[in-house]
Amino acid sequence: MTRERSIPEAALPRLALYLRVLGELTENGAERVSSDELASATGVNSAKLRKDLSYIGSNGTRGVGYEIAPLMHALEGTLGLTQNRSVALVGIGNLGHALVGYSGFAERGFRISALFDVDPDLVGIPIGGIVVEHTRRIPEVCPERGVTIGVVATPGQAAQGACDLLVDAGVRCILNFAPVVLQVPSEVDVRKVDLAVELQILSFHASQHGPGTLPRVVNR
Repeated sequence: MTRERSIPEAALPRLALYLRVLGELTENGAERVSSDELASATGVNSAKLRKDLSYIGSNGTRGVGYEIAPLMHALEGTLGLTQNRSVALVGIGNLGHALVGYSGFAERGFRISALFDVDPDLVGIPIGGIVVEHTRRIPEVCPERGVTIGVVATPGQAAQGACDLLVDAGVRCILNFAPVVLQVPSEVDVRKVDLAVELQILSFHASQHGPGTLPRVVNR
């Protein structure tokens, strides 16, 4: 399968969702899946799912559905998951510790290879087998370890400085957990994860449902 056209930004999270669910189906012994079955498992409209998969050159077979293995391979290629990615994490607080300990990253090809903080009680201490370096060493350590993705999990006031150091180190993809908007050059991609905002959105949806009403699933 080859990608036939450019993929809209809004479709990328759904492609990642399809890949995760397909992996779960494979673990349960499935070899094929229909568009309706995959749509139901992911909470996505079946027509939208078929359009999303058409972007990667997969249209399935009427009455047969999709072969899971080649579909997963196509999704992995589209999402750049055919090679391991080296990740640097800046900010080893409670969230940072949790991210270091999350096994799901390695299972999906993301290897945390560098940890940074400014706390003298943390610098020099191994966490998860990786010694925490001082943040000022980001421009030196990241190129040495082939880091391509940076994760910012610092307090808000330290986030921009950490981001600037990552950019100076040649990192062009950044995942931001800090409660600020990072300013970056046009060639740098930033994804922001704001847990408080997500909870506020869920609070809005909860307020729309009366007692005993189940909220609908929203997959973006």
